[in-house]
Parts: sequence; C-alpha cells; structure tokens
Amino acid sequence: MKQLYLIGIGPGHPDFLTLQAVEAMRRVDVFFLLEKAGRGKDELIALRRDIMHRVRPEGGYREVSVASPPRPRAVDRDAAAYRAIVADWHAEKRRIFAALLAASLADGQTGGLLLWGDPTLYDQTITMVDQVVRTLPETVALTVIPGISAVQVLVARHGIPLNRVGESISIITGREAEQVDPASVHNTVVMLDYNASFQRFVGQGMDIYWGGYLGADDEVLVSGPLDEVLDELLRVKAALRDAKGWLMDTYLLRRRAVTDGDVED
Repeated sequence: MKQLYLIGIGPGHPDFLTLQAVEAMRRVDVFFLLEKAGRGKDELIALRRDIMHRVRPEGGYREVSVASPPRPRAVDRDAAAYRAIVADWHAEKRRIFAALLAASLADGQTGGLLLWGDPTLYDQTITMVDQVVRTLPETVALTVIPGISAVQVLVARHGIPLNRVGESISIITGREAEQVDPASVHNTVVMLDYNASFQRFVGQGMDIYWGGYLGADDEVLVSGPLDEVLDELLRVKAALRDAKGWLMDTYLLRRRAVTDGDVED
C-alpha cells in the first residue's frame, strides 16, 4: 500500500507549520513539487524547499518535480465557460497526479504534497487527488493535514477577530468579488483578487484589511476606510507585482455599522 499526505504548510513561513505537519513531513519518502511557470515563481519552490530542509535537515527523502499546468484566468467568461475551462485544467492536474503516484512512489512508500495555507480552503487538490486514488489499481491511503490559512494570519496581523457578534462570515474568490452586489457584502474575505475588485466597493462605508505575502518575511499590510486607502492600496499592489512578478493577497471587507463601536465579543 502507498501513503500520500496532503500537508497544509501555512502561508509560507516555517513558523506556521503545525506539529502534525512536521510529524507527517518526517515520514515522507518522496516530496512532489509542482513547479509553476512565470517570473518569480521559482521563489515559491524555494520556500517549499526551505521548509523541507528546516524539518528534515538530515535529508533522507527524494524530490520529484513536474511542471504545473497554468491556472486559467477566464474572468471575462460567463459561468458555464469558466467552469468548462477549470474542468479541463483539473483534468490535466489529475493526469499529472496519477502519473506521479504510479511512477514515482513505490509500494510501501509515503509521498507528500506541500500545499499553501490550509488545503481545505480555496484549493481543490483534495478533490482531484481523491478522484485519482479511487481509479488506481493499487491502494493509496490519502491523509489530509490541515494548516494555518492566510485568512487566519490576515486577521491576526491586523489584530481583529474574523467575526463580529451576530454576523456571519463569507469567503469568496476574486472572480466572485467582480460580480457580487456590493450592497450584499457586510463581512467578507476575498481570496486572491487579481483584478483589485475591491474598487467596486468604494462609497459603501467599507473598511478594508489587506495583506500581501502573508506570513512571509516580506509581508505587506494595508488597512483603513476603503475610500481613503484605495489609491495607496492600488499603488502597493502594482509595485509588489512589478517587483516580484507574482502576488498572493487576501483581504477582509467589513461594512461599518452605526453601532460598530458598541459591538464586542
């Protein structure tokens, strides 16, 4: 039997590894690394390798690297077209996972995929790998190790709770932020908003708590009334993307209530 761990490693710094993640990494024989193309993406692989070395300084494991198919950016397509594009992308990733498990992991060995943040949030790797292992002729035991998410780090860095009393939390994608009715947003986390869709919420009485490269040494934070910090935030995002070639960011949009100062846990 083969074993595969999907390990949440937090937003990118070894300090965010859980003890469960560390113990799982110490049992891994083969680490699978999916390398993304594009300027600056080698930094993402370097961060994973730094974490692997911190946990396993003595070595004793193999690395198997493979090119990751590019994530489609079909933000201008309708829902049906977008889902079709994503379905094709997922099918290619399933093919890659199947080949890795068949060719690079021997019977009795343990493989590991290091996934940013928490693999249960804004990530379909669990679903794709589960679909793959169900089709393989040999048994592959799949174990998911939860991690610290960028959402948790975001609110911790800004020194605020994620929730307010009697109010729900929603977590949406950048694509959804481009389409949702601004009046329906009250306390919403937006993940990986490539197009800076927070601009749609100006004039809505919103505060924004934004973080880029959360948990990393070069973490950047911006917060305040959205109408007041919008220009600064657009400038910061553009400068970071220009400097590094990539940007992982997360933010919380929170509508100010008349009695906001009286609401406490």
